[in-house]
Amino acid sequence: MLHDELRLGRRIEGLRRNRSPDARAAAQQAIATDIADAVARVASRKASVPPISYPPALPVSQAKEELFATIRDHQVVIVAGETGSGKTTQLPKICLELGRGVRGLIGHTQPRRLAARTVAERIAEELDTPLGSTVGWKVRFTDQVGAGTLVKVMTDGILLAEIHRDRQLLQYDTLIIDEAHERSLNVDFILGYLKGLLPRRPDLKVVITSATIDPERFAEHFAGAPIVSVSGRMFPVEVRYRPVVDPEDDTADPDRDPTEAILDAVDELAAEGPGDVLVFLSGEREIRDTAEALRAQQLPGTEILPLYSRLSAVEQHRVFRSHPGRRIVLATNVAETSLTVPGIRYVVDPGTARISRYSHRTKVQRLPIEAISQASANQRKGRCGRTSDGICIRLYTEADFEQRPEFTDPEILRTNLASVILQMTALGIGDLAAFPFLDPPDRRNIAAGVQLLEELNALDPAQRDPARRLTPVGRQLAQLPVDPRLARMIVEADRGGCLHEVLVVAAALSIVDPRERPTDQQQAADTAHGRFADPESDFLSYLALWRYLADQQNELSGNRFRKLCKAEFLHYLRVREWQDLYTQLRQVTKTLGMRMSNAPDDGRRIHSALVSGLLSQVGVREGARDYLGARSARFAIFPGSALAKKPPAWVVAAELVETSRLWARTVARIDPADVERLAAHLVARTYSEPRWDARRGAVMATEKVTLYGVPLVVARSVNYGPIDPALARELFIRHALVEGDWTTRHPFFTHNRELLQQIDELEARARRRDIRIDDEALFELYDERIGVDVVSTRHFDSWWKQTRRSEPDLLTFDAAMLTNAAAAVVDFGHFPDAWERDGLRLPLSYAFEPGARTDGVTVTVPLVAADQLPADAFSWTVPGLREELVTALLRSLRKDVRRNFVPVADYVAAVAPHLDDGPLLDGLERELQRITGVTVTREAWRLDLIPEHLQPTFRIVDEDARTVAEGKDLAELRARVAPRLRAELSAATAGVERTGLLTWPEGELPLSVQITAARRRTTVYPTLVDEGDSVAVRVVQSTAEQDAAMWSGVRRLLQLTVPSPLRAVVRALPSGMKLGLQFNPYGGVPALLDDCVRCALDEVIADSGGPPRDRAAFEVLQREARARLPDLTTDIVTRVEPVLAAARGVDERLTAARAIPPGVVADVHAQLSGLVFPGFVAATGRTRLRELPRYLRAIVHRLDKVPGNLARDDVAMQRVHAVQAEYEQLSAGRAPVDPGVRRIRWMIEELRVSLFAHSIGTAGPVSERRIYRAMDELPA
Repeated sequence: MLHDELRLGRRIEGLRRNRSPDARAAAQQAIATDIADAVARVASRKASVPPISYPPALPVSQAKEELFATIRDHQVVIVAGETGSGKTTQLPKICLELGRGVRGLIGHTQPRRLAARTVAERIAEELDTPLGSTVGWKVRFTDQVGAGTLVKVMTDGILLAEIHRDRQLLQYDTLIIDEAHERSLNVDFILGYLKGLLPRRPDLKVVITSATIDPERFAEHFAGAPIVSVSGRMFPVEVRYRPVVDPEDDTADPDRDPTEAILDAVDELAAEGPGDVLVFLSGEREIRDTAEALRAQQLPGTEILPLYSRLSAVEQHRVFRSHPGRRIVLATNVAETSLTVPGIRYVVDPGTARISRYSHRTKVQRLPIEAISQASANQRKGRCGRTSDGICIRLYTEADFEQRPEFTDPEILRTNLASVILQMTALGIGDLAAFPFLDPPDRRNIAAGVQLLEELNALDPAQRDPARRLTPVGRQLAQLPVDPRLARMIVEADRGGCLHEVLVVAAALSIVDPRERPTDQQQAADTAHGRFADPESDFLSYLALWRYLADQQNELSGNRFRKLCKAEFLHYLRVREWQDLYTQLRQVTKTLGMRMSNAPDDGRRIHSALVSGLLSQVGVREGARDYLGARSARFAIFPGSALAKKPPAWVVAAELVETSRLWARTVARIDPADVERLAAHLVARTYSEPRWDARRGAVMATEKVTLYGVPLVVARSVNYGPIDPALARELFIRHALVEGDWTTRHPFFTHNRELLQQIDELEARARRRDIRIDDEALFELYDERIGVDVVSTRHFDSWWKQTRRSEPDLLTFDAAMLTNAAAAVVDFGHFPDAWERDGLRLPLSYAFEPGARTDGVTVTVPLVAADQLPADAFSWTVPGLREELVTALLRSLRKDVRRNFVPVADYVAAVAPHLDDGPLLDGLERELQRITGVTVTREAWRLDLIPEHLQPTFRIVDEDARTVAEGKDLAELRARVAPRLRAELSAATAGVERTGLLTWPEGELPLSVQITAARRRTTVYPTLVDEGDSVAVRVVQSTAEQDAAMWSGVRRLLQLTVPSPLRAVVRALPSGMKLGLQFNPYGGVPALLDDCVRCALDEVIADSGGPPRDRAAFEVLQREARARLPDLTTDIVTRVEPVLAAARGVDERLTAARAIPPGVVADVHAQLSGLVFPGFVAATGRTRLRELPRYLRAIVHRLDKVPGNLARDDVAMQRVHAVQAEYEQLSAGRAPVDPGVRRIRWMIEELRVSLFAHSIGTAGPVSERRIYRAMDELPA
C-alpha cells in the first residue's frame, strides 16, 4: 500500500547509514519481513474486491465504458450528470473495477453526513458486502472503516481534517469529490489543495462529480481535465410561468401574495392528472403558512408533508415511504440536489431561497431571501419527470428567469473564511489570496476571516510572515474539530476551570438543535423544553438538558431512553451526535493537555469562556428591546429565547442571523467587565479630561472603552500616568507643586508654599500682580529639577527619597527665586497686619480680587467691640492706600468744585502728608481749605463713585471666629448684630443688669466695668435706662451711650418717685393759654404737659451737676425736684404757648404760599419740623424756648422776601445745608445731651436768622467759620 511504500522506502534509505554489519543484516531481515507483509496485504485487498455489476436502468451504466477509459487514462476526470443519474453510487464501483482501492483507499466525499451514510449503505448493498467491510463510512464521531475497507465514504469535512495528519493523502489512491457543483467552502478548499498536490502524487486519481452546472469551470481548474456527461432525466418537463402578479395582465390583483399563487398552482396541477407535487419554499415559517393554507383547502386524498433540515428524522423519512393518494411536499432548497424525493411529477417554484451571505458591514452571516439563479431553477425543474412527463410551474415571469444570474455564487464568495484561513495557516500554506481556489475569494472576505481570527487571538496581527502568524491559542484552535469561535471558547474554558460545561455547550452549538418542534405540536414541545430554560442564559439551558438526559440514560434502557426522547420532542440521533461530539472533544482536549474541570454553579465563568469566542456578538440594550452590537449593528433577541421577555442590559449571542431583521439566537446575560478583559487586544480606549486628583495623588483621565463601537465603559477614571507620561508629569508639577494641590509632609513643599503665600499676601496688600513670579516660571523651576519619570506623588516620593540624600536643598526655594524686581519698590510697612486705636487691635486682611465682595482691606471685628468703632469708614484706610483714596475722593467731587483742584495729583501730593488719624473727610476738607481757601461742603463729595476696594469691609465675628455679619456699611452692620450683641452683653453682666426698678438700685452705679463676653475681655458702662413704667440697669459700650441713657433713666426715675405738678399747673393757667396749647404736634395736651415736666426735670438735673451715680445723690436730687418742679413747669408752659402760636403762623403762611419754590418750601418744612415736634420742649430746654418764637418769625420773614430774592436765598440755603451736613456727621456718634453738640445746633439756627432774616437780629455773633471752629473744638 502507498503508506507502506513510503514507510519502507524510508527504512531502506536509513539502512545505508547503518555501518554495523550485524545491525544492518537484522534490519534487512526485518524490512524483508515487512515487505512480505505489505505485499500480502495488497494481495489480500485485491482478492477481496467483490463481483461488480451495474444497474442497467441508471444512465451512468450506459456510459460505463467511456468512464472506465477516461478515468484510466487521466489523472483528473469531471463527471457531469443530473441528480438521479447514478454517478454517486456507480463511480466507486467503476474505480474498483479499474483496480483502484487496493494500494490505497477510494475516498468518496459527500457534502452531508446523512448522504454519506445512505450512499455507503447503498454501495455496500449493491456489492453485497456488509457495511463497514469493503465499503466503510466515516463522519464526525462515527468511524466504520476497517483494515479491509476499499471504499471509504465520508463528508468533505473529514477529508479536510485528515489533510492535517496526512499532507500527501497517502491513504488514498483515488478521490471522488461528489456534488462539487454545490461549491461548498470545504469542496473549494479541497479542490484547490488537490491542484497543488497532484503534481507530487501522479498516482492519485481524482474524480469530480457535478450536476450539469458549469462543469467546464472544474475542467479549467485542472488544466483541461476531460468531462464525461451522463443524463439523469428520462422524461421531458414542461415549464409554465405563472407570476404572482402578472405585469402584462391589467386585471391582475396587485395584492395577491405568494401563498395564493401556490394554491392556484396546486389547483392547476390537480387537473393534469395524478402525481406528487414538490413545492419549494424559502424557510420553515413559509412552509408552515403554506401548509396551513393548503389544509384549509381540504383537498381530497391529499397528504401535505413538510421537508426541511430541522425536521425530526421520523418526519423526514415519511417523504420517502410509499403512500396512497396524492402527496404535496413543501420543502426548502435542501430538496434541490441533496435528496431525491421519489414520485415527484410536478414542481412549484416560487423562485426564492434563503442564501447564506456574510455581511461585510455587520460581520455576521445573513440569511436573506433572494431570487435563485438559473442553475438552481433548473435543478428544481429537474426534480420532476423521473417516472413520467413532468410540469414545473414557476411563480415568476420568463423574462425574470432570463435576467437572473446563471449560477449561484460559490460559498467561498459569500461566507466567512476564518476556519479555512486557520486550517491553511496551520498547514503552513502562505497567503490565502495566492491559493489556487476555483474562484478566488473576495479580499474583503479574506480580511474578514483574518479579522475574526485576530479577534479570537488566533493570529498575531503584528507578525508579517504569514507562516508565523499563528499564536499558541491559534495552534490549539486548529487542533479542535469545531468552528474557530467554539474552539476559542474551549481554550478559555480550560483557563477558567469550566471545561466540562463549555464542551457540552460547544458540542450543542456544533450540531442541529436536538430539541424538535413539530408543526402540529408546537405548544406541547415548548412546554416540554421549557423545563430546561434558564431566565438568564439560553446556553445554560443546554447544560440543564444535558444533565437531565445523562440522568435518564443512566436509569433507562436504550429502548426506553429512545422513547423518552421521542415523547419529550428530542431528536434521539442528534442527542447521540451531541454526546459523541462531546466525547470526541473531551478526547481532543485531553491530548492537548487540558484539564477536565467543571463549575456547575458558576454561570459567570461559563459565560466568560463563551464570550471569548463571541466578542463581536455582544450587545448593549438601547431602548426597550433593541441592542447595539458590533459595528453599529442593531439586533433583537429572537422571540423563542428565554430572555426575550425581560431583555438584560448586556447580552452575548451564539449567532446573529438576518431574516426579517437581525436576530440574536441563543443569548445570555453577561458582564461587560468580562468582555473588556477578554477583548483587551481588540478594544479601543479613548481618554479625555486628563486632570489632577489630589486624593489619589495622580493624574486621572476619563476612559471610554469600546469594542467594535459597543461602549463597554462609558466614563471611568483611570490613572493617566502610564498612558501619557509626559502630560501626566506636567500636570503633576503644575497642580501638585505649582498650585499646591497636594497634602504632603515634605519640608521643602511646606517651606515653598508658606513663602509663596507670604508673597501672595504682599501682592494683595500692594494690589499688584508683578511681585511673585508667574506659574510658568515656577513650573520651570520644578521642571528642570525633577526626574523625567515622576508622574505622580508615588513616583515623586520614590525619586525624592534617593535624590535628597545628595541634594537636600534642590527643591527649597528662597524669596529671590520666587519674586520679580517689582518687589523692591513696595514699602510693606504701609500695609499693616492690624489696626490699632483706643486700645483695640483688629486684624486686617487683604484681597486683590476686583469685583469680589471683599476686594480691598477687610477689618475683622469681635462682636463685643462692634459698637466701639469710629463711624467714619474712610478713616480705616491703611497708609498704603491713602493716596489712592484721596485721589478717588477728589475725582468724585462735583465738577464745579473739582475744577479748583486740578491737577488732582498735585493736590494729592500736597494734602496727603498732613492728614492725621482723625476723620478723613474732615481732615481733607480742612487741608483743601488751608491750601486753596475753597470750602468743600460735605454734600459735594459723591461717595458712591469711590471704588469698592477703597472702602474697607468689616467682618464681625463671634468668639469662634465665625462670621456674624459682613459688609461695608458699619452702621447697618451694627444694627444687624445689635440683638446678638445685646444678648452677649446681658449674659456677661448678669450680676450687674437689673430690670423693673421703681427706686434707685442698691449701691453705686460704677462708671465702667471689666467683663468677659464672647471669650473677650472688654469694658462696658453701666447706666440707668428708661423703660416707660420702670427703669433698668443696663450696660452699654460707649460713654456717649452711657451719658444719653443715664440722663433719660434718671429723669424717668424722678417722674416715678416725685409727685406730678400738672394738676395744679393746669388749674392755674388762664383759659386763653389753655386754648392755645390745643394746637400742638403731640396729638393732645396731656402729652405736651408731660414733655414740659420732663423739660423741668432736665433743668433740675442740669442744675444739680448732672445725673447722680449713687442713692444719696439721687435722694438729694429728689428733694430738689419736689421743691422746684411746680414753678419750673408753670414757667415752661407759659413759654411754650407763644412757640405753638408762632409755629401755627408759619403753617398758615406755607399753606397760603403760591410763588415760593419747592426747594424753599421743603427746606422750611424741614426747619419747622426740627423746631416744633413731639418732644421738642424737653429737647429744646427751658432757656432756649424763649428763642424759638424768634426763629419762627425769621421763617415768616424769609417766606415774605423769597419771591424777589430767589438767587440770594438759594446761595444762603446752600451755605446752611453745608454746615448742616457737617453737624449731622459730627452728632452721629455723640449723645444728644452733649452741651457742645447742643450749642452748635442752635448756632446753625442763629445762622439761618443771620442769612434769611438779618433784620430780626441774632442772639450773638455767628458765621460759618465760627460754627466750624466750634465743631473742631469739640473733644474727639
